[in-house]
Amino acid sequence: MTPTPLRVDCLAECKSIAGESPIWSVAESCLYFVDHQGRKVHRYRPGKNLETFVLPGVVTAITPRRHGGLIICLHQTFAFFNPDSGKLEMLTNPEPQLPGNRFNDAKCDRRGRLWAGTMGDEAWSEPCGNLYRLGSDLRPVKIVEGVRCSNGLGWSPDNRTLYFAESFAFKIHAYEFDPVKGEISNHRLFASLDPAAGAFPDGLTIDSQGYLWNAQPIFGRIVRYDPQGRIERIVETPVSRPTSCIFGDADLGTMYVTSATQTLSAADIAQEPLAGGLFAFRPGITGLPEVPFDG
Repeated sequence: MTPTPLRVDCLAECKSIAGESPIWSVAESCLYFVDHQGRKVHRYRPGKNLETFVLPGVVTAITPRRHGGLIICLHQTFAFFNPDSGKLEMLTNPEPQLPGNRFNDAKCDRRGRLWAGTMGDEAWSEPCGNLYRLGSDLRPVKIVEGVRCSNGLGWSPDNRTLYFAESFAFKIHAYEFDPVKGEISNHRLFASLDPAAGAFPDGLTIDSQGYLWNAQPIFGRIVRYDPQGRIERIVETPVSRPTSCIFGDADLGTMYVTSATQTLSAADIAQEPLAGGLFAFRPGITGLPEVPFDG
């Protein structure tokens, strides 16, 4: 498929080792994202400077809380973090028996429950990861196990389908979703990538029309899939390692894209000096407002 010609701007040359987990805060009118290997939380307000908050350890995912501040996934532990005060409150480690695992991506469903996945810290392609649901009672519940690198999450506009990327199975899964109970059933394969091609599905988001947008590192692209899992369009980025995407701005009409330098050599970075930056483009489609954590 011929890529859709769109202008993709670099908003911040932040040189993230692993830029990830972009999330638009409707309440604060700003974008949060992390550099998880750089141990940083970034806050971007359109038209203003990028703010950076350094954490004492790896931080893999982030989302606003309804009561203010953020809930974050550290290496192996959920935590509350207030970027303005610097207060960090450690919560729980759902996998104390799996010291070789770490968190990866996370996102809240529309009732404010956090869904967070794990993966092998070094053995990325091993089926050792799990997907958890964390409610306001702060008790993690395992939902899916045996995952080869948990990644992007998103819900359909009618709140009846959960999408979940399993990076090193090279698949995006779809499940029927019970929005009241927060339970899944009737798994189906939504889309897959050819492992021999090198690219894998990373972070994702859902637009207001029910189409899924997925970042695909190595290929350097954002792919839009229709609700049947067929590629509808491809947007090329200026870097080879786009990692995730989310809609933001007052009209939810801007697509923000994080990226990474991880796995790139010095020579590679010289060829793509914007690697690790924050990017944006206007696809002519709007997204859905993300819901803060209800706790």
